[in-house]
Amino acid sequence: MRALVHHVFGEPADVLAVEEVELPEPAPQQVRVRMLLSPIHNHDLWTVSGTYGYKPALPARAGTEALGVVDALGEGVEGLRVGQRVVTGGTFGVWAEYFVAAAAALVPVPDGIADEAAAQLVSMPFSALSLIQFLDLNAGDWLVQNAANGAVGRLVAQLADARGLRVLGLVRRAAGVEELAASGIGDVVATDQDGWRDRVAELTGGAPIRAGVDSVGGTASGDVLSLIAEDGTLVVFGAMAAPVMQLGSGPVIFGQITVKGFWGSKVSAAMGASGRAALIGEVIRRVAEGSLALPVESVHPFEEISVAARANFAPGRVGKLLLRP
Repeated sequence: MRALVHHVFGEPADVLAVEEVELPEPAPQQVRVRMLLSPIHNHDLWTVSGTYGYKPALPARAGTEALGVVDALGEGVEGLRVGQRVVTGGTFGVWAEYFVAAAAALVPVPDGIADEAAAQLVSMPFSALSLIQFLDLNAGDWLVQNAANGAVGRLVAQLADARGLRVLGLVRRAAGVEELAASGIGDVVATDQDGWRDRVAELTGGAPIRAGVDSVGGTASGDVLSLIAEDGTLVVFGAMAAPVMQLGSGPVIFGQITVKGFWGSKVSAAMGASGRAALIGEVIRRVAEGSLALPVESVHPFEEISVAARANFAPGRVGKLLLRP
């Protein structure tokens, strides 16, 4: 079969290539899946570059989330059948025509959900919903997030709204406010505009902002911190712009702010199987009812991985880039 492989760590567009590899056989409690579509995530490319928290042995495959069709069942697998559509969000090496996954890691996909949306059901929506739950807020509470026009930011806005939370979004350019408004996402402020803090007060009506999410780093971290109410929480989700957060000590000390990190893998493991199943079920319901949109920017064959990898970090992109065999 064909698979994307890299023999060294480096720029994904340069080191990933299509190779012929052995067709895998499922062991007991495993399933072989014929891959249909797989989204490209930032962490997939960071893993290829060798800069992520997980560093595979070389030569290595790539990709972690995929939609596919059950092709073969290992001994002892129950509840799945050959020909059934399934999705996985935590199986390494899915950028291949076929991959093997633990049966417990596969989620059956309802018939009413299109392939393009189904391929994205787990990783980002699940992370966004896990993040919302991690914040431990109540209906009506406000939270603030930067990178509001990013993939996770858009998901948080939609999923939090469905739970009755209020979300203030921060973007770095005025055009981002218009882009999100076109997608039905409001309460967004551009920090490159004079008087943006006044606009925040106008949107929130002066209500306390209980929690903040920083996905950018640098001075943007301090912007989020400055808006959080006393005894609130700043959660560090990512560092798209800078690996160092610039935080003033005053707001942390005098506001009694708690600063903590969020790594989806750790949070997911801690919530247990029943908790994970409940969140996945909520994501599927939201997609099925239309309250959660999972747009696609473009679909690329494996042979276009260089183009797709470079396009992944292009500004202004709305939907996900998907790979197909």
